[in-house]
Amino acid sequence: MRILRRIVRSLLRKALEVAFDVPFEDIKRPRMIYDGWLNSDGTVLPDTRLSDTTILYHRERIRIANNVFVWHNTILDGTSGIEIGEGTQIGANVGIFTHSSHIAIRLYGRHYGEVPEELKQSYEAKPVHIGRFVFIATGSTILPGVSIGDGAVIGAGALVSFNVPPFGVVTGNPGSIAGDARSLDKAALRKIKNQTIDGWYREWQDQFDPIQ
Repeated sequence: MRILRRIVRSLLRKALEVAFDVPFEDIKRPRMIYDGWLNSDGTVLPDTRLSDTTILYHRERIRIANNVFVWHNTILDGTSGIEIGEGTQIGANVGIFTHSSHIAIRLYGRHYGEVPEELKQSYEAKPVHIGRFVFIATGSTILPGVSIGDGAVIGAGALVSFNVPPFGVVTGNPGSIAGDARSLDKAALRKIKNQTIDGWYREWQDQFDPIQ
């Protein structure tokens, strides 16, 4: 059995080298970067982690707080500015967009590239604000101008084109509010029965009513 596994691994390795036309060791494997994030103002966030496959467009307009996690192949479009609050986690293959040319490309036609972004007419450009301890699941899309409140949950594959209240749970495409994340939290805290975790939960959200 051990010999068979070695043969299979060897064949798979060779197949990858042929498919990508490069040695196996040179095939890009995504990895998380753990040495912190540097904001445009020079502040260093030691506990923020981004994948090295994250696409940062207009990085200088993207503001990320500490303890943020951004997984593989996610696009952060900072054209009009993105703010991501403390502790937020963003899954793989997520798109967060702050501009759209879906009308402007037809108005300008072949001359689209001749006009600077800030001078284009019918060119949608609105910032995105994401609160603290938000969970944005894999494959979801956040459109320009959206604000997502603290503690919200964006389900896998959801399309978000509206403001999400604190602790709102969004599912579907087009997205809609499907519930309140605090109901999930209450059930989990009752099951865990751990005073330390209960205190940690309340620690970051003192502006909200305590759990009943």
